[in-house]
Amino acid sequence: MTALTLSTAGAATLRADALVVGVAKGAKGPVVAPGAEAVDKAFDGKLASVLETLGATGAEGEVTKVPAPSGLKTPVVLAVGLGAVPEKDETYDAETLRRAAGAAARALTGSKKAAFALPVEAAEDAEAIAEGALLGAYAFTAYQGGEKDAKNSKNGNGPKLPLAEIALLGAKPRDKAYKAAAERAIALTEEINRARDLVNTPPNDLYPESFAAVATAAGKEHGIKVQVFDEKALAKGGFGGILGVGQGSQNPPRLVKLSYTHSKAAKNLALVGKGITYDSGGISLKPAGHNETMKCDMSGAAAVFAAVVAAARLGLAVNVTGWLALAENMPSGSATRPGDVLRMYSGKTVEVLNTDAEGRLVLGDALTKASEENPDAIVDVATLTGAMVMALGNRTFGIMSNDDAFRTSIHEIAEEVGEQSWPMPLPSELRKGMDSPTADIANMGERMGGGLVAGLFLQEFVGEGITWAHLDIAGPAFHEGAPYGYTPKGGTGSAIRTLVKLAERTAAGDLG
Repeated sequence: MTALTLSTAGAATLRADALVVGVAKGAKGPVVAPGAEAVDKAFDGKLASVLETLGATGAEGEVTKVPAPSGLKTPVVLAVGLGAVPEKDETYDAETLRRAAGAAARALTGSKKAAFALPVEAAEDAEAIAEGALLGAYAFTAYQGGEKDAKNSKNGNGPKLPLAEIALLGAKPRDKAYKAAAERAIALTEEINRARDLVNTPPNDLYPESFAAVATAAGKEHGIKVQVFDEKALAKGGFGGILGVGQGSQNPPRLVKLSYTHSKAAKNLALVGKGITYDSGGISLKPAGHNETMKCDMSGAAAVFAAVVAAARLGLAVNVTGWLALAENMPSGSATRPGDVLRMYSGKTVEVLNTDAEGRLVLGDALTKASEENPDAIVDVATLTGAMVMALGNRTFGIMSNDDAFRTSIHEIAEEVGEQSWPMPLPSELRKGMDSPTADIANMGERMGGGLVAGLFLQEFVGEGITWAHLDIAGPAFHEGAPYGYTPKGGTGSAIRTLVKLAERTAAGDLG
């Protein structure tokens, strides 16, 4: 893991492999951002001119490296774009700093130590920079020999390892607010990166039983009670949705309950995650070209797992229960067929019209089970529908809820932490499309508005009177393009920051 320190050293005196500074896009060319005054002085006040000569504009995410002058203790200065210069009396927002730090950390892959001299006006700025840098320094190399053979990496024969150490300048190591900000950033990003690892792990190594084992080990480490329902317990309990989805695989399903409790907690928050460790579509097999990334279909469960562990590490005064609905959706002689009817844990029967609409089935069981404990709120997270990607694109997740105020709060929280989201409706007229002549409900409805239909299906399994929200992260959970900001290729850890902030707000009593 990349190490983070808050340094009192000056930008001109700290020894490191690189020194990161910010540059903004001004009306007449690039402008050196606050925090880099000593660096600009070493360039005789001409750092902006040097960067402009090299083609830098200060555009967001732009990275420019220049040799450091003799007045600095680092061989390289890396200037990262911050976008437009803030208006008078305004400062750079947290997400701008987060993305800039992430871009810089990615550009310094293979380096041992980098000093970050980006604008820091308050502890919140330091936290944003720390988050961005630690997330940007992520790399998934578990299946590449270079990580185990350091000699190969040094010789350039293995993969370059992430930036090893980040020194954050401009922060105040002895100040309680700055220290707390750094500790929160470390705990949060370590859990996000662990979730990314889970999403990126090949499905031959990550299946329901092995995922449950990871959760059990983390529970022991962080004082979280973990209960695992195996296939026998699921059958005895009548979890027909989870069992029906998993019955075609040689890897049987699991339902994992993680319970974090705090002695001073006044509220109970339940989180439910879709954990399809591989989704072939089942008998309704996905077409060619749609299977290669389906290891990511457990991203919702990974997000819930990470959020519960982060809440425990941060010692939040709220009880948080995580439910991981884990199954592998495979076609075989024992797989659920289109036309089969499953009896869910709630007692409702579901006619399965499409076995590739499996996430809602495992979530339905988990939502009913979570409702039995009568939490103050339930939030489920899932890579649920391609329709949501069509509606909102690859970077924005949808939010549906049976409570408009709760939906608005989650949207505002997501915006605050830098995650793109959008409130979506639950139109009652779409419910009729799931009527079945055979069962209580079908797992498919109208094609148009498919993401909303899925939300309406899930709502059927939420306990009466319980506030509930559904996050469809199908777009942003897995990034197939080139990395940007602090977002890597592959698993992203989508929704984790939103869930953790929601838990913090709940602990503080800010959600009513």
